Amino acid sequence: MQNQEGQLAADGETEVTCEIEDWANFGGGDDDIMQQQSSVPFVGDKEPLSALAAEYQSGSPILLQKIKVLGDKYVAIRRTRGDGNCFFRSFMFSYLEHILEKQDRAEVDRIKANVEECRKTLQSLGYVDFTFEDFFALFLEQLDDVLQGNETSISHEELLNRSRDQSVSDYVVMFFRFVTSGEIRRRSEFFEPFVFGLTNTTVEQFCKSSVEPMGEESDHVHITALSDALGVPIRVVYLDRSSCDAAGVSVNHHDFIPAPRNLPSATGAGSESINPFITLLYRPGHYDILYPK
Repeated sequence: MQNQEGQLAADGETEVTCEIEDWANFGGGDDDIMQQQSSVPFVGDKEPLSALAAEYQSGSPILLQKIKVLGDKYVAIRRTRGDGNCFFRSFMFSYLEHILEKQDRAEVDRIKANVEECRKTLQSLGYVDFTFEDFFALFLEQLDDVLQGNETSISHEELLNRSRDQSVSDYVVMFFRFVTSGEIRRRSEFFEPFVFGLTNTTVEQFCKSSVEPMGEESDHVHITALSDALGVPIRVVYLDRSSCDAAGVSVNHHDFIPAPRNLPSATGAGSESINPFITLLYRPGHYDILYPK
């Protein structure tokens, strides 16, 4: 994991530098971007992958070719608002949608145990309960509600409505931010080299300025920490200009696989056999949800 993370950081810096001109479709000046984003729901409707291609008809031919390659494995995309919280919102909806569709009660029991460990981690780090307890309680409430057979059970439509409701969506995002911060602080020696490489700050400063506040963008450090803390594998597919050579166009992805002790027992012991059920599409500075065929 450590070597993979280091590679991800290096690749990301190179890609962003060489691709700025290809992402003009994301908006113009800061005011334009803010106005555009405020009109986008926190979590959008499910769209065919062709909608993504339409976005780049006047952009890079390489990106259009890559979107075509994506179509071999993926069928749809669900966009999220680009407000700095897009990774956490994408993860939130994708995870709860999975539980709702699969009715995986064993997974709910497993993650609840991990959430309790995350609570103990924050307490051991000196966090006062009232600073995070409401966020934890709301996430656990959403977990219970996506399971059918309860008085409070919800439909897929209601899940989408809640994900677009700021009072719910932001609280769940804050839950993930506290969990992520707690995991990074708990394993500060592991994360320190990557944090220093990203921000030239200490782990504590990084968590205070780049993890816990709303609107701060997520990088490989955030994804690794959240995946490890909750025991949820995550696949991130990168839409960029890399891997375009004589062999043809390909699309890179990276699987964030938690430590075996945190994984659902049903997935097997070896990390090689684990297929993440959450897949996110990364474009420089933004995450959306991808749906496999």
